[in-house]
Amino acid sequence: MLQYNTQKKKMALPEYGRSVQNMVDHALTIENREERQRCANTIVRIMGNMFPPQLRDSADFKHKLWDHLAIMSDFKLDIDYPFELVKKEGLDNKPGNVAYPHSRIRYRHYGHLVESLIQKAIEMPEGEEKMNLIALICNHMKKDYLTWNKDTVDNAKINQDLMELSEGQLSITPQLAQLMDRRINQVFRGKPQNVKNQASPGNRNKKKIN
Repeated sequence: MLQYNTQKKKMALPEYGRSVQNMVDHALTIENREERQRCANTIVRIMGNMFPPQLRDSADFKHKLWDHLAIMSDFKLDIDYPFELVKKEGLDNKPGNVAYPHSRIRYRHYGHLVESLIQKAIEMPEGEEKMNLIALICNHMKKDYLTWNKDTVDNAKINQDLMELSEGQLSITPQLAQLMDRRINQVFRGKPQNVKNQASPGNRNKKKIN
């Protein structure tokens, strides 16, 4: 009668497959310790060959294989392990909860990055470096705004949001607006072609007339 995998014994590490699990189960039935040890060594070699060669070069690769063998035998396989095994009770320990930020984002299309950069710009001393950072922030805000709203956006809207996010400490001045335009032009400007001393295709084959 056909037996489905769902009706068979649950495997501790199903990624190794039913055949390897059957080998481990057989090793548990071997009474002779030396023969049991040889069987375990063979199983570990077979398990190792199931991985790509680049993974086998890692320092802890063999250690993991012996840990997996112990796990698949439910830590009941009495052999001489070449490494200190992982503790059975440690397998059920769940990692602690990852702290999730609960800070409020005023404009989700700008995200935390823009708010962090604005705070950084506020703390910087006045000067060219600060102006360049604010110009970068404003152009990035334009890009984010268009990504989410699929509409046109002008400096007035960005200035309004910038002043709100910076609590009135930053704004787009005429000088800053010019810097923003220059930065955009630098990105999208095509490389100039050097046409000096280049002959047009139509003139290459013309003979010089004296």
